[in-house]
Amino acid sequence: MIKPFKGKNPNLEKFFIPRSVQQSIPIKKVHKDGVFEVAGLYSKTWRFFDVNYAVAGPEKKEALFLSYCAFLNSLPVRALVKITLFNRTMNQQEFSRNLLMQMAGDGKDRYRVEYNDILTENAANSNNLTQEKYITISVERKNIEEARAFFNRVGTELSTYLSRMDVMVRDTNVVERMRLFHDFFRPNDPDFQFDLNRIAHRGNDFRDAIAPDCMTFYKDHYEIGDQVGRVLFLRDYASFIKDEMITELSDLPQNMMISINLLPIPTDEVVKEIQRRIMAIESDVGRFTQRQNSLNNFNATIPYHLEQSRLQTRELMDDVTTRDQGLMLGQVTITHLADTLEQLDQDTETLVSIGQGRGCQISTLKYQQEDGLNTVLPYGLQRVEAMRSLTTESTAVLMPFKAQEIQDKGGVYYGVNAVSHNLIICNRANLLNGNGFILGVSGSGKSMAAKQELTSLMLGTDHDIIVVDPEREYGPLVRALGGEVITISASSDQCSYINALDLSAEYGDGKNPLVLKSEFIMSLCEQLMGNQEIGAKEKSIIDRCTANIYREYIKDFKGEPPTLKDLHRDLMMQKEPAAHDIALALELFTTGTLNVFSHQTNINSNNRLLCFDIQDLGENLKPVGLLVMLDAIFNRVIRNRQQGRYTHVYIDEIYLFFSSGSGRGQSSINQYSGEFLYKCWKRFRKYGAMLTGITQNVEECLRSETAKLMFANSEFLLMFNQAATDRMELAKLLGTSDTQMDHVNNAPAGHGLIKVGGAIVPFVNDFPKDTELYRLMSTRPGEG
Repeated sequence: MIKPFKGKNPNLEKFFIPRSVQQSIPIKKVHKDGVFEVAGLYSKTWRFFDVNYAVAGPEKKEALFLSYCAFLNSLPVRALVKITLFNRTMNQQEFSRNLLMQMAGDGKDRYRVEYNDILTENAANSNNLTQEKYITISVERKNIEEARAFFNRVGTELSTYLSRMDVMVRDTNVVERMRLFHDFFRPNDPDFQFDLNRIAHRGNDFRDAIAPDCMTFYKDHYEIGDQVGRVLFLRDYASFIKDEMITELSDLPQNMMISINLLPIPTDEVVKEIQRRIMAIESDVGRFTQRQNSLNNFNATIPYHLEQSRLQTRELMDDVTTRDQGLMLGQVTITHLADTLEQLDQDTETLVSIGQGRGCQISTLKYQQEDGLNTVLPYGLQRVEAMRSLTTESTAVLMPFKAQEIQDKGGVYYGVNAVSHNLIICNRANLLNGNGFILGVSGSGKSMAAKQELTSLMLGTDHDIIVVDPEREYGPLVRALGGEVITISASSDQCSYINALDLSAEYGDGKNPLVLKSEFIMSLCEQLMGNQEIGAKEKSIIDRCTANIYREYIKDFKGEPPTLKDLHRDLMMQKEPAAHDIALALELFTTGTLNVFSHQTNINSNNRLLCFDIQDLGENLKPVGLLVMLDAIFNRVIRNRQQGRYTHVYIDEIYLFFSSGSGRGQSSINQYSGEFLYKCWKRFRKYGAMLTGITQNVEECLRSETAKLMFANSEFLLMFNQAATDRMELAKLLGTSDTQMDHVNNAPAGHGLIKVGGAIVPFVNDFPKDTELYRLMSTRPGEG
């Protein structure tokens, strides 16, 4: 018999009757780094995040399972390990503060009310859960210094082994760990403040910050505040358990905690115990044989139970000595909360039935509710004597991973997680690079998704938004939200003009703005003349003329900036024939019929929401137009940065910047606009801006090396229904499994995959059609 502890059980304390709720909480002392002193142990908690185990392909799932086995084998022996899954339902006050839009009295509140109603309805139909996962390790040590040294080493090993599964591990400090207990004991109290220095200065009990109003324990349940709860445990294990049982239990949409309690045993002790059991079994077999021989029964068969014990014990020895299987004592405990005892009984019945469906028996702890609660909560204690021995693989079947969740504070709603049925809330500002793509075939919902996001940003933030609209489909929504639509066309009588040579003092971002503008004009001329026509001589002429026409303007940046007509005139004044060739190439766009970018800007570019309608740009004007428009957007982004404003840029049909028209890769026509876009893609992050590309032609984009780099540097992707060739390209680029890509294969409109950082999650976003916002967003005939 393997004993869990050598000597006295350090989890147990001398019996006493608590005289306050605070005394019922077994934390004796806390330290700023998150180390707690509980009973005779030191404990430390780390938070870890989910991976897409449920939607992984067979090979990926096997690799994750084996990596998790390696992690379990790395756990420190004779230290109590507690893997905790904490489900928290979002209360209405927290939901309203974090997700719902506040009314602003600006004439657009009817859209905010409509948006809030949609979000509230989707939250009601979803699990509306926030699930957090923690690892708590407790150990006996002489003093806090030894404990910290131990936890530092263990924390490094946790990160090393879990990172092989792409699982992120984060240390928790005293405030985060106390917040965990506060959220359990006071689920309806969103206000939490904990300052250890102030508490020590005032002489208060630190447990005041987390203690409920009252705590009462009964035979088979307990009361905390105005809620009732119950502690259950996994009494009997089935001979075969599937790896989704733990995650099925955690799908119950109630406040609950599930703890997998583990105590790894040293291998040498395990081998000695197995050898002792083998000798005992062989002795029983020998005695049975001798007894049968004395009865002249020389053909007697060894009893079935002895034969089975012999086979199982030898198999266990083989597992431990040759298959790298560790042995640990394990136990699963569950506690769940409800508003009424009737609801609690119903939830208990649901949990018990889930266990029975897996061949396991889940039972209520009778007369041990307090010890059970102290066991299941991540204090680091083990006070329920119901542990059983498990090998590494048997323990790994109690898999805590299911599907990644995307639930960021201050984020935008993107739909419902198709696996966990929780809301997907993403804040792209939290990413290292918030730029991204929205991809999908025509009619899959990509434009609708872009419009939903910009509507949420327009109504819920003070950020600026710029849209590039090649197909004239954003106008109704932009106008309804108070934005300005800028139609760029060479044929319109009342045309909007953008000066290609606009220059602000902020353009250089602290450097000489003329240098960047000179590079832009060179790219413009190269686009017009072709790369073969522009050499060192021509570049020197362009740089000289750029300095000439800006000489007066850059002194104080007042008055009107020069235009392409001024550049054309200065080129004609140069003596070199090459200057006249450049001027001749510019003539069509300065004094010719395509002179829309050679006038002073006449648009209101100060509106928060701008939409550039470029549908009427002809094939000859489009390459220049794309480049000039990007430069104008770049100007606005830099100016906003100086004013401390965030900018969001949406470019629909972004393939126009990369397509060749012949299908054989990127042409020189779009090379310069594509390269300029890539510069913006790399630089916008530090300018407080995010760029989103929208396209259905994924394969065509990926023929461009520039587009490939942009995809590789994107941490945000919304993928809707994809063509077969596009699915193959995306799977190769992102390393997704066939199971994941099935979510973008013949998927209904609004269904797909969302990639946020390293998380790739299937989602559903069905926008109600009976709303005014839908009619403004929809591009389907008869719905707009």
